[in-house]
Amino acid sequence: MDRPVGTATRGTTNPNRLRRMDRWIAHAHGPALRHADPAPVAVDLGYGAAPWTAVELLQRLRTADPRCEVVGIEIDPARVSAARPYERAGLAFRHGGFEVPTTGRPSLIRAANVLRQYDESEVAAVWARLCGRLAPGGLLVEGTCDEIGRRHVWVALGPEGPRTVTFATRLGSLERPSDLAERLPKALIHRNVPGEPVHAFLRDFDRAWAAAAPYASLGARQRWIKAVTDLAGSWPLADDRRRWRQGEVTVKWAAIAPNSG
Repeated sequence: MDRPVGTATRGTTNPNRLRRMDRWIAHAHGPALRHADPAPVAVDLGYGAAPWTAVELLQRLRTADPRCEVVGIEIDPARVSAARPYERAGLAFRHGGFEVPTTGRPSLIRAANVLRQYDESEVAAVWARLCGRLAPGGLLVEGTCDEIGRRHVWVALGPEGPRTVTFATRLGSLERPSDLAERLPKALIHRNVPGEPVHAFLRDFDRAWAAAAPYASLGARQRWIKAVTDLAGSWPLADDRRRWRQGEVTVKWAAIAPNSG
């Protein structure tokens, strides 16, 4: 086969690390998966040194559509060999990279903690390449989380490009919303500086969080909901209270996209 596109990453992984991202995908993309014909295929791109995230993705997506299949793709052939004993009906592992070597076009590509290890200048081309592999109505989810899955930030993209950015956290671990800045995906992490939209968003989120301090007596969830409710007055959020209760908030990409140049 041709040499896979991309370079090997560190491969760090842990069970349940991507649970917040997976649950959001099952919620947000579940209707599209259920309407897919033939049965939807999801790709766990760059699953790492152990196959846990691919195994868990299959379990969680099947709550949205029992027909879902998952293909774990890794650029390191040794990692593919190590994962093969975990294959079963609906779950396979293949050697590859950003070319996404699947039969047919996948309905979902999840690339977690992969592009963080690339240069910012490479992100747009990788996004375009991955989106070009999606089936009609497909979704690319690309982002970063910490080692045990407490804090995530991810971008959701369709074939036309980026749509939204989601910030998700275990609320009990949060001191202020801008703590999530350290998990911004590569397209945004170097843009968290004055004058950039993502910096303004996190600044306003911190201010709303501080103003919601009286709600802390009711618990971190109620404080988060109040802060996000206030944030919605000045930022175009793309979700509602049902997701806010999960420690999430999703904002439209156009509002926090990096300034050109």
